[in-house]
Amino acid sequence: MLRLSLYIEIFCGTISSMGRADIKSKAVSLRRKGRTYSEICLQLGVDIPKSTLSYWCREIPLPAGYSKKIREYNLSSLQRARVLAVEVKKSLRLKEEKDIREKNIHLARKIKDKDSAKIALAMLYLGEGMKRRERSSIMFGNSDSVVISLFLYLLRAIYKIDESKFRCTLQCRADQDIEGLEKFWSSVTNIPLNQFYKARIDPRTIGKPSVKPDYKGVCRIDYFSAKIFSELLEIPKIIYKGL
Repeated sequence: MLRLSLYIEIFCGTISSMGRADIKSKAVSLRRKGRTYSEICLQLGVDIPKSTLSYWCREIPLPAGYSKKIREYNLSSLQRARVLAVEVKKSLRLKEEKDIREKNIHLARKIKDKDSAKIALAMLYLGEGMKRRERSSIMFGNSDSVVISLFLYLLRAIYKIDESKFRCTLQCRADQDIEGLEKFWSSVTNIPLNQFYKARIDPRTIGKPSVKPDYKGVCRIDYFSAKIFSELLEIPKIIYKGL
């Protein structure tokens, strides 16, 4: 049965254009040199079934170091597969993000409505803002410049803001460039540097180098308005009770 299968593969399959004996001889010779079945096919330029090669080379002793070569080859293949998997995953993620944007792009127009914007601001503050009533002023912090920008955009769009009442405080790591960070956050917030409090360095980071070069620290925004502070805390409660 095996001989019949071999005959069909050789004379009716992909390697019929070359002499059987010549192909077998070259394949066996390459196998003795420690070539893998894939390398044999590649070097001969012929797609030989693995079962055929296995039958031809079944009694050939493999050279020393072949097992190590196979381990290295498998490791290399695994690494290539991982790179490919990362690329595929990234491609799928980008497609998903694009689909989400197209599905929800209309929401950007909804936020132009002042009531919708106020709800969004209150919910954002509920998640990231300081809620201690004894302070009676807004304090909002985040390390994401998009979140900070959105908070300030909504705040400025809804309320009549006195820009002089803004203050910024950076919370950063010991080895970061504070002056550079302050300029970055001043650009993001449109709050002048003379309204920045002294940066706060996390003492736990002293002597420990930063591993995330894009990390810009946490930017904390203070705005002195007890009225706005109280309203932002009450809106989520009003919405909840209304439900």
